[in-house]
Amino acid sequence: MSVARSGPDPVDEHGKTRAALRATAPRLARLLRDVPDLGAPSGVPVWTVGDVGAHVGAVYLAYCSAFTHEFDDWDSVLPPGDVPFVERITSVNARSIGLFDADGRGRLGDFVAERGETFLRATEGLAPDTPVVTPWYGEGMVLTLAAATGLVLSESLLHGLDIARGAGLPWTIGPEEARLVIGQAMPTMMPLALDTARARGIGIAFDLAVRGGPRLAVVIGDGTATVTRDAPPRAYDCRISAAPAAFLLVAFRRTPLWKAVARGRIRAGGRKPWLAPRLGRLITGP
Repeated sequence: MSVARSGPDPVDEHGKTRAALRATAPRLARLLRDVPDLGAPSGVPVWTVGDVGAHVGAVYLAYCSAFTHEFDDWDSVLPPGDVPFVERITSVNARSIGLFDADGRGRLGDFVAERGETFLRATEGLAPDTPVVTPWYGEGMVLTLAAATGLVLSESLLHGLDIARGAGLPWTIGPEEARLVIGQAMPTMMPLALDTARARGIGIAFDLAVRGGPRLAVVIGDGTATVTRDAPPRAYDCRISAAPAAFLLVAFRRTPLWKAVARGRIRAGGRKPWLAPRLGRLITGP
């Protein structure tokens, strides 16, 4: 697997992602404080609103700890051995919600607000390509700070939606926020989330054109994936044009593909437009 990048100024885009996270973390904290019933079903199957909140708290704790080292009991949340990516993340997610007991869940709003400020303060002035150790993604796994910041933003936005849906409260994901997640986090995470068994023997090149940017070349070939931002011209099998928030919600299975297509928010073209749904089946998630 490999990730190639080009396009906008990485320092500028990283700054915009930090600004978006600086605005989103307090919004998420307020949402958590306003939840009337943490035991209510959420937008995530099996999990309650409190479970989703605990997961978000664990996300903030993990990324903060990459710099503050306040949490180091990884044996309590990481599965043993080298397991496939999706299986590993599923296991980590299931274990991590146990890090917050009933009292801790009642203070999740304050926890997220505090750790959001801590993460931004600890990473202030660091270059976008600063390495961030992320053992929950795999043994020895290291991401760039730009990707890590994009992922914290992604988790905040998407799980904020899950919490809001369960609690019956408002929550929005703006197009610029979605563009930042797609541009900063997805080029790194899409190759990791490839279903290598399903992709074996397959060769498909997708031109993913997010309206207003970014543009991703997603090339899948015999069990590997390469994602390139704003790639040079080349031949593609399928072109996907998508509104940013719609693509984010479909990619993370918060909205069905048919609904986004029916509303004109995702369209397929190119030589083989019928291949478009295969992208979501090849790039999987827990």
